[in-house]
Amino acid sequence: MREREMTARERGSEQSNPERRAPEEGGNIGSYNDFWFDRGDDGFTIDGQYRSSILTYPENGRMPPRTPEGQAKADAAPKFAWPERDGAWWLETGEQPYDGPENQVLGVRCIFQAGASIPVRPSVYNNLKTIVQTEDYLMLYIEWMHWARIIRIDSEHNPKELSTLDGDSIGWWEGDTLVVETTNFLDRPYEPNEERRVIERFSPISDGGLLYSFTVEDSNYVDSYSGELVWPKTDQIPYEYACHEGNYAMTATLMGARVREREWREQRASSGEQ
Repeated sequence: MREREMTARERGSEQSNPERRAPEEGGNIGSYNDFWFDRGDDGFTIDGQYRSSILTYPENGRMPPRTPEGQAKADAAPKFAWPERDGAWWLETGEQPYDGPENQVLGVRCIFQAGASIPVRPSVYNNLKTIVQTEDYLMLYIEWMHWARIIRIDSEHNPKELSTLDGDSIGWWEGDTLVVETTNFLDRPYEPNEERRVIERFSPISDGGLLYSFTVEDSNYVDSYSGELVWPKTDQIPYEYACHEGNYAMTATLMGARVREREWREQRASSGEQ
């Protein structure tokens, strides 16, 4: 990491000045600063080497390109964050970002975060996982965002008609390694289709942690992709990921949109526009 990058990170982690001025109107206030993030302080090694990418396939460590159909789905997906423009711009473009909560992605609605759930990839915070095992089931609780995956051991997949956000997971043991296969993902217009298949492997390592590896077969991409990373063992406990408590932010967002729409219509009426 370059010195200026490290300096910028350190500055972002500093205590905010409570006497600072409010941002200028119309400015992009962004997200919260690095004080709230927890990216970890240590790198991890696999086979004695530090990795520059989680991906092990393709060998260049990059995601394979999307197919034309997959790219069309991605382009049509609701945005996590819409651009900040003046007024009710969506009434002019025909977009519908604030018609209702259903127009927001599941992460904004505090329901489900696919990137942290399956396959389980690291986040900027709330990276703890808890595993609870019985003879017939294994529960993988993911702190971000309060999602519990239920894996049936030595079972068969449910019928394809029974699809869910995180799919249908069954597992079996290969020695000390738990292998989990997940299919039956909910087929939505802009999400991976029902043909998606994920294979995960959980292998114990010497320090009590786990080596987690995964392979994803998804027809929205020109090829499959695989990766692996270490889950170090910790004595820390996960906390409730309450997102925005009671999701007041969603109510405030929709109320703000209605205000902008009213102002937009009043301005058009006063100028004689239809």
